[in-house]
Amino acid sequence: MLAEILEQPEALRRTLRRLEPLGDDLARLGTGRPQVLFAARGSSDNAATYGRYLTEVVAGRAAALVAPSVATAYRSPVRLEHALVVVLSQSGETAELVETLTWARGCGAATVAVTNVGDSSLARHADLVLVTEAGPEHAVPATKTFTTQLAAMAVLAGALAGAPLAGLEQVPGAVSDLLEHRTGVDAAIEGLLARPRTIVTGRGLGHAVAAELALKLEETCLRVVPGLSYADLRHGPIAVVDDQTTAVVVAPRDGPVLDGLTRLVPDLQARGAAVVAIGGDAALAGRADVAVAGPDLPEVLAPIGLVVAGQLVVEGLARRLGLDPDSPRGLRKVTQTELGVRR
Repeated sequence: MLAEILEQPEALRRTLRRLEPLGDDLARLGTGRPQVLFAARGSSDNAATYGRYLTEVVAGRAAALVAPSVATAYRSPVRLEHALVVVLSQSGETAELVETLTWARGCGAATVAVTNVGDSSLARHADLVLVTEAGPEHAVPATKTFTTQLAAMAVLAGALAGAPLAGLEQVPGAVSDLLEHRTGVDAAIEGLLARPRTIVTGRGLGHAVAAELALKLEETCLRVVPGLSYADLRHGPIAVVDDQTTAVVVAPRDGPVLDGLTRLVPDLQARGAAVVAIGGDAALAGRADVAVAGPDLPEVLAPIGLVVAGQLVVEGLARRLGLDPDSPRGLRKVTQTELGVRR
């Protein structure tokens, strides 16, 4: 897992080189289709959440997540002639998602596959394929395949908006800087070790990172960890926060959600929680008990770097707990379900 975390700058460079030339094709496919729908499972579902926010915030198109069971269990026809359906699967062999993409085409949608395997079943059934260039991923927890999916979402949103996202070329270098310096990572690991309960929170474009890091903590550290928008956290779950809790707050360096995340910190501390901030600005770092440096990227691209900083914390925590982060207990790279394989 650590080796694959460290490969991410080059994986991102390869992915952007491959996908950016497809911007015109994506724009043409999306013409006349004001609605964008995403379908995925597992870590890919968190990447889809980022894609959903980007599509609405950057491209101004209504976006939502599709429930694959509508296609695979209920087999319900849905009018999708005005929709672009984007299906994400790292392996491209998730039977449930291949079936969902085929269903969407039958309902009139244009379809895009996002996968790390160019000759996969998902790729063969799509109108257009975005092949990420992560390379083979051997650890069970998704790291480089996830960040390259985020890069694909950024390319997609830029294409639908009519112009590439400003600063996208800076992403690999910003991630490289995080990996080189690891600022705050070891202190964050110690903070998480000290308390048995963990929550992760973010908002907006960073919500996907909060959900992904919560999933990674559950997979590799065997803790039950909610990953919540801070708006949802305030609407009830904050009641469980106490002096046995470490709260991980994920934030961009700028943007409209930063102030709310900063004001959340003293509320969590007043309930007894220790707060680990990942990213944010100097004000957030000054309020948190531990600050992990985030990427020097604008808010729309910050999640790609924020998740890498969090991956370092998760991998280190698993090892300190005496666990194997590469092969978590009871998990395989591909998980079987009653509807096929799922990842």
